[in-house]
Amino acid sequence: MRKGLFLFSRRAGKDRQEDISLAKKEKEKKARRTMIGGQALMEGVMMRGQHSMAMAVRTPDGGIELETQRLSGGKWYRKVPVVRGVVSFVSSLITGMRTLMRSAEVSSPDEETPGKGWMAFAVVLGVLLAVGLFILLPGFLNDLILGKAVGLDGRVGHKTAILLESLFEGVLRIVIFVLYLFIVSRMKDIRRTFMYHGAEHRTINCYEKGWEMTVENVQKCSTRHNRCGTTFLFFVMVVSILVFALARWALGYIPLGSKTWADNRLILTGARLVLLPVVAGLSFELLRGLALLPDNAFTTVLRAPGLALQRLTTYPPQDDMAEVALKSFLAVLAMDADPSIPPVKFGEHRMADVRKEGETALRAYGLDEREAAAETDWMLCHTLTVRRNELRGVQTVYAGHYKRFTDLLTRRIAGEPLDYILGESEFFGHKLKVNESVLVPRMETELLAEETIKEIGEREARVLDLCTGSGCVALAVAKATRAHVVAADISEKALEVARDNLRGQNAQTVLSDMFASIEGTFDVIVCNPPYIRTADIQNLSPEVRRQPMTALDGGDDGLAFYRRIQQDYREKLNAGGVLLLEIGYDQAEAVRALFGAERTRIVKDLDGNDRVAVIKE
Repeated sequence: MRKGLFLFSRRAGKDRQEDISLAKKEKEKKARRTMIGGQALMEGVMMRGQHSMAMAVRTPDGGIELETQRLSGGKWYRKVPVVRGVVSFVSSLITGMRTLMRSAEVSSPDEETPGKGWMAFAVVLGVLLAVGLFILLPGFLNDLILGKAVGLDGRVGHKTAILLESLFEGVLRIVIFVLYLFIVSRMKDIRRTFMYHGAEHRTINCYEKGWEMTVENVQKCSTRHNRCGTTFLFFVMVVSILVFALARWALGYIPLGSKTWADNRLILTGARLVLLPVVAGLSFELLRGLALLPDNAFTTVLRAPGLALQRLTTYPPQDDMAEVALKSFLAVLAMDADPSIPPVKFGEHRMADVRKEGETALRAYGLDEREAAAETDWMLCHTLTVRRNELRGVQTVYAGHYKRFTDLLTRRIAGEPLDYILGESEFFGHKLKVNESVLVPRMETELLAEETIKEIGEREARVLDLCTGSGCVALAVAKATRAHVVAADISEKALEVARDNLRGQNAQTVLSDMFASIEGTFDVIVCNPPYIRTADIQNLSPEVRRQPMTALDGGDDGLAFYRRIQQDYREKLNAGGVLLLEIGYDQAEAVRALFGAERTRIVKDLDGNDRVAVIKE
């Protein structure tokens, strides 16, 4: 008995926990449902939250521009049922037109955009066309068909006639509305806007599902949503049937000569226009209420017509459209959560966002967190022409700088070495120019320069730097010693870089295939030859493979250039001279065998790998 009670208690406790968990999930889901809405723009999407609004627009060059703003606090009338719907409807008209104009300025900067006067005229014209198309035309057709053909004119005071005419006029209004949407959806530009509408819905649906906010997840979601403006307009059509029928019934009690106010089309139309805000307010409450209600058979039936109509106003977006909607949505989400985030205008970008964008892209490319942060900072320093410690004082990155930064970022995640992108590298405490004609100087090579400087000491030695590339070793030696340096390379383009880096130093450059064109003898010969095995090159990182193959490929066993050096170096090295070579981590024994183990000293780098061979005569 006690065991049974215990099991029952455990089961009941488990059920209670599950109920609490479900209630919590439903509460979170409801909170997500009421947070953010949006609107499609010209090549963009606007998202509006509780305290902020953001517009993201795709520019002609493929970038995304963002504009955000803080919204004023909720007024008392925004909490009053029906009234808040009217305010929201009017506000949406004004905001919608303004944001459309702003998006047009960004998406088509070369085209002349109308001023505020034209914008106001467009709003008025749009309202007049809507009244004519959805109020006057259905009324005219209703009078023509039911009044003349069916013979109900003169019987408007009769309840059945009023109901019949109101229903018929409402159906006409809905048919005209659907035909209008169908026709405009065939237009190319409108269809693209409807695709952005689909991107807006998919993004909001992704958030409400609690999924990670990525383009991939967004594209898995539905293009239809319960709070869509299309559904709202459908509800307006439906609610207007009831409201306009009641108005017509009430006007039938006010005499006008031998008839009533309800018989006068002008008065009837005026009354309907006056009642439009009420219709909008009631439709808003219906839309809001259905969106908040849980999914069930009843709500599914009520939502179905509006969702079906959205097939005409939302289309599956492309990935780049989903990316635009996501950028706008995340900006609003961040600003609603953090009141300290300042708004930005088109062409402005918050430094924190730019940094995050760079680090995220580089992490996805394969860099670790520290490397991604550092490379992002160096690209920003290069773009903004500031030192790294000065980045903290930069709050806003403007359009031109942002474009240059994203161009650099694109090159980097395509596998181009950061040093090529920046056009410079640091070696042995010195900055030097680099480009795709030379190897990017490596930290390990600094050990070669350090050992060379030690061997030279205070002497006014003659030094030959073979395979000089950028001239990094030659520069380090020339700056640290009294030596005269000859920097040689087989590549004229590489020597152009070396000449720039060695300008003003006690050094000269020579075009030579190893020792072939070298004149005279030297006290010290230093070389960082190609030493990577041919078969291993395909396994190198993209950054290394982008560098000159002639400076990397050391033949089948990686020792081809060491053999050439071993054959000729004695003719160019003075008695008592020293030869220094950078070597691969597993080449020490092979190099010892080539140059003589008794005359070869191997120096290890900071990682404990064999790195430099010092050969003394």
